[in-house]
Amino acid sequence: MLPRVLTIAGTDPTGGAGLQADIKSISEAGGFPLSVATALVAQNTQGVREIHTPPLEFLTAQLDAVFDDVEVDAVKIGMLGSAEITRLVIDYLDRHPVPFLVVDPVMVATSGDRLLSVEAEDAVRELCKRATIVTPNLSEQAVLARAEEVHTHEEAIEQATSLARDLGTAVLVKGGHLAGNRADNAVVHPTGEVFRIRNVRVNTKNTHGTGCSLSSCLATRLAVGQPLDKAAQWATLWLSTAIRHADDLHVGKGNGPVDHTAWNRMYREAASTAPWDLSPAPSEEKPLVAPAGPRTQALWSRCSSLLRAILGDGFLTMLADGTLPEHAFRFYLEQDALYLREYGKALAGVASHSPNSQDMIAWARDAQNTMTEEANLHREILGGETHAEPSYVTLGYTSLLGAAEGKDYVVAAATVLPCYWLYAEVALRMAEKNTPNHPYHAWLTAYADEGFIEDTRQAIERVERALEAAGEATPRRGDAQLHVRRLLGARVLQPGAAG
Repeated sequence: MLPRVLTIAGTDPTGGAGLQADIKSISEAGGFPLSVATALVAQNTQGVREIHTPPLEFLTAQLDAVFDDVEVDAVKIGMLGSAEITRLVIDYLDRHPVPFLVVDPVMVATSGDRLLSVEAEDAVRELCKRATIVTPNLSEQAVLARAEEVHTHEEAIEQATSLARDLGTAVLVKGGHLAGNRADNAVVHPTGEVFRIRNVRVNTKNTHGTGCSLSSCLATRLAVGQPLDKAAQWATLWLSTAIRHADDLHVGKGNGPVDHTAWNRMYREAASTAPWDLSPAPSEEKPLVAPAGPRTQALWSRCSSLLRAILGDGFLTMLADGTLPEHAFRFYLEQDALYLREYGKALAGVASHSPNSQDMIAWARDAQNTMTEEANLHREILGGETHAEPSYVTLGYTSLLGAAEGKDYVVAAATVLPCYWLYAEVALRMAEKNTPNHPYHAWLTAYADEGFIEDTRQAIERVERALEAAGEATPRRGDAQLHVRRLLGARVLQPGAAG
């Protein structure tokens, strides 16, 4: 059953903020959205023009319509606007308690002007004391704390620690308004415990409605059943993906909205069973490990669009920046360790079908390296053998390796090639961000190592020879091209599974 999540907030006719953003966020995070309007706001990406506040009786009528009919699993509260509305909502929720309450206190305008009277601010503080977590921006956090606005992440955490203790509720510290390349968040608990969430800043002006979207997503993930820290981490990653795709929307002339649907759309596209176009296309991505001839060049041309998709994936972006959550990296490594077991067997199968002893020895050597050196790296980082179960993505990917167990050498060779070529291309592109202090230094170093790059070059040469021997436009050669593209497509899915 989908959790039923109610948002109580103002509207945005252009869809980027308020109830409209909340409804999209709740749906995308796995909930069924319910909504009650506190105000009808004539706004767009360039600013607020006019606000109409319905009578308090109508607000109560909306709330009654929801609670008389639906069991509500979580509530997110945004714009309230006045002390009277805030006190009404407090009283109503006291009489209709819900398991989770997330308050996004709309108290300060983008210009920095205070939006509420002192009386209304005091009422919002009382509301926050009833919340599971509050999600103010730094200006609003300062108002709640009755303090000056801070300008660093550590200062924000220190201020939030005092605020969380005073309110008796958790505070989400948001780093989006700070300067620098990071936009880290943190959950500060009333006990003083701090859960830090690493997050890379996306360079865009299109962030309209991010506060609304994050808080409603967080409320939904709590209702889904995630613990508070994990729910905040999930919501941060989801919003980062939405911001990353915001510039593609082209909505409005001002600060546009984020792409709420980017996360789920990425998975839908990756899971599509529609046939792919295998016709050659101009390659916009130049390979850092060169093709060995016209046939592997043709494979590259057919697959370079997938490389662009992979490089733009949020998982790899955060991996390169060092902001990838540790649990996501660990999940990926556990799945990759399971994959390597099957990949080593596939390489051995290719070796057994090789037409000459030189290629047989090369494939067999790589099979041994996969089962020892690379697997040892995974065990070292994971702290031992993994006992994880394979995900559906991993099962789907390893099932494709079955082609390497057949008797057709060219298909088998093409099946194992993407793991060489793709890993090398990605690692070389990440190398400039790899430093000794990088949290994933060992992994980044291993796949950009010259020894692995040379193994990749030799594997490409062997596949080039195999394709040449197969002849032009034969079924076997077509199967080989299809397997390369399928394997690369599976590689798009594998990182995303770590979310």
